[in-house]
Amino acid sequence: MPFYQIVAADSRAPRDGKFLEVVGHYQPTAKPHAVTIKKDRVSYWMQTGAQPTDTVRSLIRSTGLLHELRLRKLGRSEEDITAEMEKWQQNQADRRVKRIAVKTRRRQAKKAAEASGSEA
Repeated sequence: MPFYQIVAADSRAPRDGKFLEVVGHYQPTAKPHAVTIKKDRVSYWMQTGAQPTDTVRSLIRSTGLLHELRLRKLGRSEEDITAEMEKWQQNQADRRVKRIAVKTRRRQAKKAAEASGSEA
């Protein structure tokens, strides 16, 4: 079963070589995908100049941390950030429900097409 660590590493180190710190884990086979990130450590490393890979950036984005860091960088208050993050989480939940509904409709349409194709 695949299970990945999200690490902060020196760019000069080999890909599977020495790293500075484990900042999270990713389990792609879980339904939904399991992403565990230490938000304080990721924000620390990104503020000190760390550049996430494209894959890690998408995982961080899925947890909402990139949005939160952007709000902090813009100088928003903690109350504003909390309210904005709650709104963001609700938006993500709504999008998840819509995606599931679309997938369900597609599956039903595919089954209907296969049933009508087998009858002909």
